[in-house]
Amino acid sequence: MRLRNISGSRDVIANSPYVVKEAQQYRGNWADVFGNTNPVYVEVGMGKGQFLHTLASLHPECNYVGIEKYSSVLLRAIQKLEADELSNIRLLRMEAEEIVSVFGKGEAAGIYLNFSDPWPKDRHAKRRLPSAEFLARYDEIVADGGKIEFKTDNRALFDFAVEELARSAWKAEVITYDLHADEKLMQGNVMTEYEEKFSAAGSRICKYVLVRR
Repeated sequence: MRLRNISGSRDVIANSPYVVKEAQQYRGNWADVFGNTNPVYVEVGMGKGQFLHTLASLHPECNYVGIEKYSSVLLRAIQKLEADELSNIRLLRMEAEEIVSVFGKGEAAGIYLNFSDPWPKDRHAKRRLPSAEFLARYDEIVADGGKIEFKTDNRALFDFAVEELARSAWKAEVITYDLHADEKLMQGNVMTEYEEKFSAAGSRICKYVLVRR
């Protein structure tokens, strides 16, 4: 379970140079945030930041923005950056529903969704990050040729995500129900904290890669 209350976490976030405040002012101008025109990739629901931190280390030619709504979880990502500083990562504390208010049309080179909250109750389906409603938001901000990558150990959520494609502008380029058994797909695979935990316990990891129709 995610930690949601750590004393002082909001103060750390407010004072961290890695966290972008009032991000709406940079909509369409993320090059100003990073000081370059390198492609910007976005992880929605970044958790403690292991995935994003590893990607940014491997690809200094790209910029990465992590979105997380829980202060105590975002704090862990900040601590990683303080221990191992990287100039090509910025963090946002915000609700994912607001993503189109901080990125302009075609401003994101791609989207990563990793082990997202399943929101198991039917009435919360629109809040699931791979829902058709969210896919429409991503369609507004992802550049031509950009992709959406989604990984989860939750088969019910993955089945839902695949079904939602019919109501979206996206189609699957890749679908696997056992990522770690696919030698080709595992080449260059960057694992999250949850992926390491669940795969070690024997859980199968599902993944899709989406492109526009």
